[in-house]
Amino acid sequence: MVEEMSIPPEGQPAIRVTTMPADANAYGDIFGGWLMSQMDMAAGLVAARYSKGRAVTIAMDGMVFHAPVAVGDEVSVYADLVKVGRTSMTIAVEAWRRDRHQEEQCRVTQARFVFVAIDEAKRPRAIGA
Repeated sequence: MVEEMSIPPEGQPAIRVTTMPADANAYGDIFGGWLMSQMDMAAGLVAARYSKGRAVTIAMDGMVFHAPVAVGDEVSVYADLVKVGRTSMTIAVEAWRRDRHQEEQCRVTQARFVFVAIDEAKRPRAIGA
């Protein structure tokens, strides 16, 4: 199933990277786990900046892959803070691909990640504290 959406979110991506052969299976398709790790890193950047300190992933909702990502594609990951609790943050993340020789982009997957701000003892801490 190819994703219909071809206009990425406004603003700059949290991460932009070119996929490499080591990120792919024998057929040249990028591993879903590699893509998920890029999304986790993007969300982690947003969580650490907002909480002004260390924050860790505690959950994410399911991912559906709409389109494959191939070796050499540019992957842009957008992350947007959508909910803040006392110690937790929910971040909406979208991954988009673009063939390196084209301008057209398509969304390949999205998920929501939940992070918790932690202190030096790795215990939850109030955000802003």
